[in-house]
Amino acid sequence: MTNPAQLQFKRLLLILSLALLVGLLLDAVAWVLVATLGALLAWQYLQLYRLMQWLRHSSSREVPESHGSWGELFDELYRLLNRHRKAEGKLRGVIERVQESTSALRDAVVMVDGNGDLEWWNRSAKRLLGFRRPDDLGQAITNLIRDPVFVRYLHQRDFSEPLELPSPADKRIQLQFMVTEFGRSELLMLVRDVTRISQLERMRQDFVGNASHELRTPLTVIRGYLETLQDQFDGQHPGLLRALKQMEGQAKRMDNLVTDMLTLSRLETTDGMLDELPIDISRMLREVCSDARRLAPEKQQRIEFEVDEGYVLMGHEKELHSAFSNLATNAVKYTPENGEVKIRWWVDNDGGHYEVCDSGIGIEPHHLKRLTERFYRVDDGRSTAEGGTGLGLAIVKHVMIRHNAKLEVQSTPGKGTCFRCHFPSQLIHCSQIDEFDVDDDELDSPPKQQLP
Repeated sequence: MTNPAQLQFKRLLLILSLALLVGLLLDAVAWVLVATLGALLAWQYLQLYRLMQWLRHSSSREVPESHGSWGELFDELYRLLNRHRKAEGKLRGVIERVQESTSALRDAVVMVDGNGDLEWWNRSAKRLLGFRRPDDLGQAITNLIRDPVFVRYLHQRDFSEPLELPSPADKRIQLQFMVTEFGRSELLMLVRDVTRISQLERMRQDFVGNASHELRTPLTVIRGYLETLQDQFDGQHPGLLRALKQMEGQAKRMDNLVTDMLTLSRLETTDGMLDELPIDISRMLREVCSDARRLAPEKQQRIEFEVDEGYVLMGHEKELHSAFSNLATNAVKYTPENGEVKIRWWVDNDGGHYEVCDSGIGIEPHHLKRLTERFYRVDDGRSTAEGGTGLGLAIVKHVMIRHNAKLEVQSTPGKGTCFRCHFPSQLIHCSQIDEFDVDDDELDSPPKQQLP
């Protein structure tokens, strides 16, 4: 098959040869060649003009017809145009089916471009979010959903956890926002109506709180009578004394469970900290370490303590003391004899960090994600024997959430576990502290440092 370029070259040679022959016959070779080349150039410009006109109006005009290389070029463009139109038709059909299917969803689907402006949404977005077409098309989504929590959620660009907010169209509707980032900082938002789930969760919280309050009084009475019976025991029936002690132990365990349930209920039903005050973090952690050391001699454990002096932590002192003490006490409880527990507090450019590491049995990886769930136990028998309620780590998690802090857990089976609480830098402030309630000789710590 002849190459189109070679064929075009042969045609050009033939035309020039004929022009040269005619020029020789007329004794005007130069003029004939100039006229021939001018005609060829004009014909090329004419074909180029036809091509440009067709490209400008290709949607409404058929491809022009021509001969030679230009004819082959027009034919190839025609074939490309047909393939493009077929592909475009298929894509348009897919887009229409996707839009139809998403419009049928009860959940709202919203597309936001890289500038944060609304690009597309389905019918459910009108019901749940109040978006109106075409008025809201191209509007910034933060102009339509103005809740400061939502605005901060978008600006932080951390969409690992969904966000729950009341609907801007109807405050009685509770919505859950799940955001996925794609393309060039574009966002795909899936918005669900979770009003019923929120109501059920609120009912559960109310039930737990009310039941815990109602149990507190009878448990106090039972424990009081048990103590009275033990004090009046005459020693004639040893088995009865053993039964009374077991009853007292179970009543105490029940009382601890009720206390933890009340604490967790309060943390879940209150928004944010009511009394954010400066806390002498060094003093608090020394108290926590002293409490942990009172348990350590029973197992001959060694507890190391390290703290960056000269800082205060803004927060709720009772909640933080409970969370820090819970982590330290658990480390002592679940570390075997002659083990080691390290309690550490340090400050850097990222904020303040509290760490409790032990050389215990460790935790299997599949347990780590559920470790902070209510009543979840890694080893039910061992936890019960240690007197645990299964709510301690859930309380720690909620305390961290209320202080905008993060709880991190790292564990290696057979080697130990580390719990770390990371507090944002805005909660950390410098403070010169000279005196402590706990003797400095008992707990060694590094010298005072300045905030980085």
